[in-house]
Amino acid sequence: MTDTGTVATVVTVDLNADLAEGDTLGAADRLVLDSVTSASLACGFHAGSPSVMRATAAACVERGVVIGAHVSYRDREGFGRRVLGTPSDELVDDIIEQWSTLVAEVDAAGGSVSFVKPHGALYNQMGVEDDVAHAVVEAVSRLGGPALVAQSGSAVVDAARRAGLRVVPEGFPDRGYLADGRLIPRDADGALVADPADAGRRALSLARRHGLEAVDGAWTTVEVETLCIHGDAPNAADTARAVRAALESDGIVVRPFLASGTDGSGRHRGS
Repeated sequence: MTDTGTVATVVTVDLNADLAEGDTLGAADRLVLDSVTSASLACGFHAGSPSVMRATAAACVERGVVIGAHVSYRDREGFGRRVLGTPSDELVDDIIEQWSTLVAEVDAAGGSVSFVKPHGALYNQMGVEDDVAHAVVEAVSRLGGPALVAQSGSAVVDAARRAGLRVVPEGFPDRGYLADGRLIPRDADGALVADPADAGRRALSLARRHGLEAVDGAWTTVEVETLCIHGDAPNAADTARAVRAALESDGIVVRPFLASGTDGSGRHRGS
């Protein structure tokens, strides 16, 4: 995202992580939270538990990290990475249930939930399947219209914007891209970027140049307002630190895309 002023153009970007996916809030997640500005918390369907949600939310509140709901298919066995073909009406209900579960724990920790970011197979399917995209949009709309984090250029983006939702386009410095802008499947070569320094360079390209090189060397345009670090990666804390350092050393301002405690329109919840 770019703010245009009379003196200079300032580039800003949010840095997010997917967290609360373990059995406890471990030291690694806390270290990731020291580097990011927003966090999507697992809501129990693919990982996590109420106690982990509450502990992670409390750590977010301590650091001023904006909280979102990391909703998924009902798939703990497959960590939410299997396409289940859930009927649309059930999927809407599942998303609302996950949001409500997280909100209760975040409220107890003194925070609020400001956005929705689907996880794994649900995230990918809402990008290519119209029925899934419309179910996600319907659920988010019923929740009062919090912001929706989604991959730029995916099917859900236009549907969400037509429904009046705020869409926050997301990029992945720790994942490889295909030439058409989709992520490389996780089981394919080049899917994961393990080197934190490489992730930092890719983050800088996404934020500053609005794209990066795909696996075949072609330039791929990627619109971003937020960059994601996968919290389940073994070196997630190192990657988060490297990405933030690379951005800030280049003069990019790292800050949340929403103020803490606001909805997708920037209004404070309850106002």
